[in-house]
Amino acid sequence: MSTVIEEVAARRLFDSRGGETLEVDVLTVAGFGRASAPAGASRGRAEAVPYPEGGVDGAVRKVGELIAPELIGLDADDQEAVDRLLHEVDGTGNFGNIGGNTACAVSLAAADAAADSQGISLYRHLAGSLAQELPHPLGNVLGGGRHAGGKAPDLQEFLSIPLEAETFSEAAEANVKVHQRVRSLLQERDIAFTGGRGDEGAWAPNLDNQEALEVVAEACRRVSEETGVRCGVGVDVAASSLWDPGEGCYVYRREGVRRSPGEQLDLVRSLVERYRLVYVEDPLQEEDFRGFAELRKGVRGCLICGDDLFATSRKRLARGVKAGSANAIIIKVNQVGTLTDAWETAEAASRAGYTPVMSHRSGETTDTHLAHLAVAFHCPIIKTGVVGGERTAKINELIRIEETLGGRARLATLTI
Repeated sequence: MSTVIEEVAARRLFDSRGGETLEVDVLTVAGFGRASAPAGASRGRAEAVPYPEGGVDGAVRKVGELIAPELIGLDADDQEAVDRLLHEVDGTGNFGNIGGNTACAVSLAAADAAADSQGISLYRHLAGSLAQELPHPLGNVLGGGRHAGGKAPDLQEFLSIPLEAETFSEAAEANVKVHQRVRSLLQERDIAFTGGRGDEGAWAPNLDNQEALEVVAEACRRVSEETGVRCGVGVDVAASSLWDPGEGCYVYRREGVRRSPGEQLDLVRSLVERYRLVYVEDPLQEEDFRGFAELRKGVRGCLICGDDLFATSRKRLARGVKAGSANAIIIKVNQVGTLTDAWETAEAASRAGYTPVMSHRSGETTDTHLAHLAVAFHCPIIKTGVVGGERTAKINELIRIEETLGGRARLATLTI
């Protein structure tokens, strides 16, 4: 059988921040797959343990000593069997033994090898010939929080999303224009701005949150008028990184302000209304399911998205659906470890009327599989940055997929 696994190998390499990460190769009778794991600067407490004891070097040993002997002889075309084996080898509920990043890289490399063995693209291997919709690109154009530091805004990401483009290529180009326009507006506001950027390639200026939103909203407005592609504004608050559980409040260090949960809710509502936000991610800390539900009821025309809130977990998603928390969910494979786990969460989200958002992490590699997963998982949105080699690798791969699909390609329907 052409998809039978013959060899598995792992190595240590570096991500876009210069941090260590894991890359895995899977060789089958007729194909080869390779995948690397990303890393987040702000991780939710409900995420899988990223690496075992010993870090990346420990993960490399686990692949060689525990995982490879079990995978060899298995059919890479049976993704559920591959992922079930990873859970069995790990033996914990959160990949505390082999690491979620280890499981992610192995799971994805096996899928990549199965696709290569059959001479087809990864998205077609995972979803078949009916996968023809491309996601809307959601891009970080101005950054703060843990992705920037210094005197940058307290909020982590200020985002652009083209809503009415004809093609993915057109949408991606609109985001690039917004990114460029943001820089020109920053230079007008601050002659001392030197073009500093954060972890995801977004500009990192000396501005407060309101000033940053004004810049991004103006950039989106101008690009919308120039291109005819309406660009909406979004934010990733990353509220868990602002939350002080001891004091029971959100600490805005740049502003020198502490906000109670109620004040945080009022702030986000006011930002949605004032700047006509179409996307807000993690507006409240990761255990505030009730607050998320209250916010969702109080705003219209805006996706309220949970990242740390859900951590790509079906169990946490089910809790959120029951409470009415949010209407969108971030999907990150390494938060739960395997493709099967992530797929099941994305499917459950879609059935519940939530918008699944396939997402990169702040520490990325030039691996392009995320583009294929967005198409295969039927995600209407992909969050993968705007510039930087590790970000544009995903964008360019989606352009290639669009070209391959030809006249069948279309942007996914996005309901906000």
